Amino acid sequence: AHSSSNLIQISRTPYATLVPSLCGWFIFTVSSSVSPHQRASDNPQSSSRGQPCPAEAAGIIAHLKDKSADELQRLLKDKEAYRTFFNSLDQVKNHNNLRDELRKETVQLARENLEKEQQILELRNQCIIIRTTELAGAQDRFSDLESQKDEIMKSYSPAALLDKLQKFMAKLDESSEELHPKFLEKDMDLPTFVQKYKKLRTAYHKQALLHLAGKTSLC
Repeated sequence: AHSSSNLIQISRTPYATLVPSLCGWFIFTVSSSVSPHQRASDNPQSSSRGQPCPAEAAGIIAHLKDKSADELQRLLKDKEAYRTFFNSLDQVKNHNNLRDELRKETVQLARENLEKEQQILELRNQCIIIRTTELAGAQDRFSDLESQKDEIMKSYSPAALLDKLQKFMAKLDESSEELHPKFLEKDMDLPTFVQKYKKLRTAYHKQALLHLAGKTSLC
């Protein structure tokens, strides 16, 4: 009779309060320590509102079933007893182990990053040297080549070619005119004069035709 009375009292008060409380604390602890993605993949049955899933509640009830009403009441009222019982749960132990492993891995990754910091600084300095010396020199050389290319392109532009033809025509015309005084002063005989004069004038008229054709094509 006394045992039945205890069970009735337990079912009415401690179980109804303690099980959801413990499950809620467990879920809150897990939620605070792992990412949402990991929590969803590792425990898909857990409710996002903190309600214990059947499997979690059953595990906690298994730890509570042999406790008396006084022990359950003490768990509800004594924070230290509550915390001790909570930390004794297998789910919590597993979670704490996982948390410790993740913490160790995080510390190890941080140490590895710190060890690579010097290497990163050296690579960064090398990049700065390349940027300020080799790259700057290459840019200067490229600028010089660009300037040379522009000058060459200017010398072969239609306007530049027409100007060269014009100057060459003027030189041929001047050379042919210089033959007249030589012939008149008897410094050159007639056959020689005719041959040279004809050659110069023929070249002059060829250049004149090229000059005219070039000007016409630009119009």
